[in-house]
Amino acid sequence: MRDVAEKAGVSVATVSRTLAGNYPVSKETRARVMAAVESLHYVVNVHAKALSGRVAGPVALVIPDITGPSLAHVAAGVEQEAALRGRLSLVCATHDDAGREDDLVQLMREQHAAAVVLVGGGVPDDAYRERISGYAKALDAAGSRLVLCGRAPLPEGPPATVVEYDNRGGAFQATAHLLTAGHRRVLHLGGEPGLHSGEQRRAGHQDALRAHGVPYDEELDVPGSYTRTSGYLRTRDALRAGLEFTAVFAATDVVAFGALAALREAGIDVPGEVSLVGFDDVPFASDLTPSLTTVRVPYEELGRTSVRLALDREERVAGDDHVILSTQLVVRQSVRPR
Repeated sequence: MRDVAEKAGVSVATVSRTLAGNYPVSKETRARVMAAVESLHYVVNVHAKALSGRVAGPVALVIPDITGPSLAHVAAGVEQEAALRGRLSLVCATHDDAGREDDLVQLMREQHAAAVVLVGGGVPDDAYRERISGYAKALDAAGSRLVLCGRAPLPEGPPATVVEYDNRGGAFQATAHLLTAGHRRVLHLGGEPGLHSGEQRRAGHQDALRAHGVPYDEELDVPGSYTRTSGYLRTRDALRAGLEFTAVFAATDVVAFGALAALREAGIDVPGEVSLVGFDDVPFASDLTPSLTTVRVPYEELGRTSVRLALDREERVAGDDHVILSTQLVVRQSVRPR
């Protein structure tokens, strides 16, 4: 700023007032200052402005992996809503490393982020709750807000906003659709034990079985990771073991893609012999042959809602910090009546 003042032939205070726009200066003086700013490539020290409260803090998105289709849509929603509010978005990946997540949350505190949106699943055990509660308290003390997006809520107390989607209801719709079509032996390729989303989807699956009077069969409930390889291996192993089923409910679309590959490899027609339902409605689910019946999750709206709730929290009534968005069954061609 001193360099700008010297080049423009004005005081440092005049440069400060010109750039801040909070004090009247003549057109001539403003022109000289701005010409000096441009020629010297001067930029404002954003950190100094943030410390003084004169700049809107960025919105930080902390996700496990930036390449996943679902997470990419959450990121798009966060960026869109942040941009509408004149906020910068920062996107960081943890690669499922809790230590890296700790470091990133601390870094976002130092960057004076207005909100830190944590996305992705997790096993909500005592260690997880203690760690996330620590994030919430530390960010709150720094004037920021923690948002748990698609994650398990914390016990009452820590200052955090929770934006979920209806995992249980969506899984109920998926399984009920298969049962209504006459299927009674449904292979459930669920998530890993303890995983919040996986447990919710498993519960919804079992709700549908009870509602239709179909006994739960443990051998048809096969947990595993949310990957294509896992879906393929679990389906292949079930077929090799002689497990009888006429339908598959995969806990994610990516798992469903793996299941479809295994079924085709075994010469089984989908949906002629085995019906298939996924969960997520990723962009290419409709491009499969057959197109995949699945549960649509409003991922972009999750991102937008996370930003809105975090930045508008002072304007809302108490109790509005936990929102569950609805899911929707999308019927396509991968299910046939039994």
